[in-house]
Amino acid sequence: MAGVDVDVQRRARLTDKEIHAVQQLVDTSTDADGVRPLSEHVMLHLRHGGDEPTRNLLVWRGDDLAGYAHLDITDVVAGASAELAVSPSHRRQGVGHALVRALIADAGDGRLRLWSHGVHAGAKALAESMGFKQERVLWQMRRSLFAPVPAPEWPPGVDVRTFVVGQDEDEWLQVNNRSFAQHPEQGGWTLDDVHMRENEPWFDPAGFFLAEKAGHVVGFHWTKVHGARSSNSSHPHDHDPIGEVYVVGVDPSMQGQKLGPALTLRGLQHLRALGLPQVMLYVDDENTNAIGVYERLGFAKWDVDICFRQQ
Repeated sequence: MAGVDVDVQRRARLTDKEIHAVQQLVDTSTDADGVRPLSEHVMLHLRHGGDEPTRNLLVWRGDDLAGYAHLDITDVVAGASAELAVSPSHRRQGVGHALVRALIADAGDGRLRLWSHGVHAGAKALAESMGFKQERVLWQMRRSLFAPVPAPEWPPGVDVRTFVVGQDEDEWLQVNNRSFAQHPEQGGWTLDDVHMRENEPWFDPAGFFLAEKAGHVVGFHWTKVHGARSSNSSHPHDHDPIGEVYVVGVDPSMQGQKLGPALTLRGLQHLRALGLPQVMLYVDDENTNAIGVYERLGFAKWDVDICFRQQ
C-alpha cells in the first residue's frame, strides 16, 4: 500500500482540537500494541502544542486522525529524530510510508533517525522497507519493590536532601549537563526543560534527591511515579502505577566513589515507601557499566526501544 496517495499536513504548532486527536490516537495505539508509541519528551511538548523548530505531521481520513509524526530537527550533531503513530484502524493503508517519506523530506540532510518504542514488528518492517537500519537500542529494566532495598552507603562528606523548587534549578542543571555531556538527549537541557517538568502533575520534589559536598550539588536522583491515570478523562487508560528511576547523575568530580548506586538506592527507598510494587528505568544497551550496576541492584531487562537510522 506504499504507493497510495496520502495527504500529509504539516504544523509548527497544533490547535487544541489537533492535540486532543493526537492524544486519542496515542491511547488507541497504546491499547492495541501494549506500549505507548511516543516518548515522554514528545508527549510533554505535545500538551503545549509543540515548540518550534520541531514539526508536527498529520494524516486525516475524514474526521479521523489516521497518523501522526513528530520531527525534532534541533540536534545538529546526530541529525533529526522522529517518532510516529498510525491508528490501528488505518494501518497497512500507506499512512506510515507517507509519514516517513514526509519526515525524510523535511529532515533534509539524510540523517533522519526513527524511534520505535517496544519490539514492534510493524515498525521494524516499515523502517527497513524504507532503507533504515537499526542503530541504537535502549533497554527498559525493572525491579520489584517488594524485595528488600539495602541502605545506601555514602562517600565521606556527602549529605543528601530533597530538591527545592525556585532555588536549585540552576545548580542542578549545571551538574546534569556536566554529568551527561556525551549523552544525546540528557546533556543539553535548558531551564525551560526543567520548568516544563516541574509543571507536570507527576512532579514531586519529595522524590528528587540531591547529594551535596562542601555546600555544592555533586549528584542527584530524580524519581518519578507515573501510569496511574491518563490525563485524558474521556479515555482513562488506567493501570497500576509504577516508579521510575527517571535520571541519576553524578558530577565528574565524584566519579568512582559509588555515589550513583547510593543515590539509586535512596530513590528506591522512597518509591518503596510509597507502596509501589515495582520500579523501571531506561539505559543504553551499550552502557554495560551502568547495566552491571543496575543488575547488582536487582534490576533485569524488561523491554527495548529501537532507533533506526536512514542509510
